[in-house]
Amino acid sequence: MKRISTYTLGCKLNVAESSALAQEYLQKGYQLVPFGEKSDLTIINTCSVTEQANVKCRNVVRKALKASPEAFVAVVGCYAQLEPEALASIEGVDAVLGAKEKFEMASLLGDFEKTGETKILVSDIETVSGFGFGHSISLENSKDQTRAYLKVQDGCNYTCSYCTIPLARGKSRSESIDKIIFQANLLKEAGYQEIVLTGVNIGDFGNLPDGTEGLYTFFDLLKEIEKVEVPRIRISSIEPNLLTSEMIDFISSSKRIVPHFHLPMQSGSVEILKRMRRRYTKELYQERVFEVVNKIPNVCIGADVIVGFPGETDAHFEETFEFIQSLPISYLHVFTFSKRPNTNAAELIDENIFEDIRPEVKKARNQKLTELSYFKWKQYVSRFINQIDEVLFENEFSDDTELNSEIGFSEVEGKTLCFGHTPNYLRVGVEVPSRAWAKEHLIRKRKPVQLTAIDSDLNVIGTFLDAEVIAT
Repeated sequence: MKRISTYTLGCKLNVAESSALAQEYLQKGYQLVPFGEKSDLTIINTCSVTEQANVKCRNVVRKALKASPEAFVAVVGCYAQLEPEALASIEGVDAVLGAKEKFEMASLLGDFEKTGETKILVSDIETVSGFGFGHSISLENSKDQTRAYLKVQDGCNYTCSYCTIPLARGKSRSESIDKIIFQANLLKEAGYQEIVLTGVNIGDFGNLPDGTEGLYTFFDLLKEIEKVEVPRIRISSIEPNLLTSEMIDFISSSKRIVPHFHLPMQSGSVEILKRMRRRYTKELYQERVFEVVNKIPNVCIGADVIVGFPGETDAHFEETFEFIQSLPISYLHVFTFSKRPNTNAAELIDENIFEDIRPEVKKARNQKLTELSYFKWKQYVSRFINQIDEVLFENEFSDDTELNSEIGFSEVEGKTLCFGHTPNYLRVGVEVPSRAWAKEHLIRKRKPVQLTAIDSDLNVIGTFLDAEVIAT
């Protein structure tokens, strides 16, 4: 039996697509093995968000070939669409496939015979209109059927000045609601306990691959997917200008959609937001955050922030820092600005309109916001100590990816802890007799847990309410 492995760099949408690609080969009789084990085919799904994409991809290719020198290595994804020649130059890469071709891999590459030459199969992004596989279901955690990522949208019509995603993925497009609900019900029947809705800009849901625009809205999708009897539904990320009061009201009363929002901010400076070409104001962002918190008291809110955007002065940065301090945000994902080719932000530097910020300044600003995020998360988590909450317990992740570095178990002072997440995304560990015991009695289950303490990594340590809970 031939074996396939995958490695995913980047976002949850990439995880969903990597799994969909692997799933096609499982249906052809391949066996899915963890990355790093011997395989016949390795698919590396790339990201284009930072300038380190090439370096990361080289390292992954090296690891893949160390485990399987004869494996066929196919590199796909956003960076493959944008810089195919650069990826093709990496020793050991057999094929580079773009946004359209990655979903046609089987027909384009046949039996994956290594020829010593790298095939570059990349179409102009303007020709990309399809949605990909209908079964865009993540195999992530497929062995324990805990969480699945469901792709509902792709591409982006926004023109943010720093972003290459529209160049790498094309125009915004979605699957029909009927097809998405069909896939969600398959996940429910397979035993998944949580579905994460993923996309590039899921709030812009509603444009079909055939060019039909505005047929549905994301709110229409939420109302329908709420009817799918899966315990938890999580929204991966949504632009603040696309999160409406109507949606917030609906989610606040939902029995399935969990109280967890990720609202990209990028900057708290009025001037920098304009340069970034973001489609909301600082005031609108603030309004959305407080509306969510007022209507959903225990909600967890995460935010993306970019430091070091061209021309960002100390005053701009302090404006962002103070803005974040003033908001009831739970955590931050902090990114250091990377100059990306063919973007307006790159032109600002190339045309000497603004200077690129010095690396040491970017690093210091990143560190300051990272420390603020730590403080914010500790403050948020502390609110729930001594309370009881439901934890969905998880196994080790089945795929070694940059995104999913956490595992469901850890050993602390001779004790085995099994981890899971609450609806509002607190990571909770509970002591168990052994991993084998937890896999038999706990994994995939939702259990009430008393939250008792916070460890040095800001995980919550909990205890079961009584012995009977853990034995069922």
